[in-house]
Amino acid sequence: MIKSILSLLLFFSVSIGFSQEWNSNFNEVKQIALKENKKIVLVFQGSDWCAPCIKLEKEIWSTDEFKSFSRENFVLIKADFPRKKKNKLSKEQQEENKNLMEKYNKKGYFPFVVVLDKNAKVLGETGYIKATPKEYIKLLTSF
Repeated sequence: MIKSILSLLLFFSVSIGFSQEWNSNFNEVKQIALKENKKIVLVFQGSDWCAPCIKLEKEIWSTDEFKSFSRENFVLIKADFPRKKKNKLSKEQQEENKNLMEKYNKKGYFPFVVVLDKNAKVLGETGYIKATPKEYIKLLTSF
């Protein structure tokens, strides 16, 4: 019994260790990036309707390789624009995402990935590309 409990605790601690923090508050993200001297990865997505956004989530963002690398090198933020009622965001979050869109994604592309420096200056932009996590990480760090 004790071995089972210890195994469960180990599993959850490993799972938590691989999790990454996707933020939704840009002011907090900027503060963290400055404090930790990290680049910001800002992702515009339609999580419940945009097929390439869903692919990017599955093929890149949710991989252990990306999670591990990003934890040490990036501060992550998603500006989500879901369409289904059940996924509706708060008015405040909708407004924040709209403001980010007006500043960093004027053409309204989805998915749209913007890499910013620690001062929120744009370094580069991309979207969905068919790539391995390693190749995508290389692209993001090249900006």
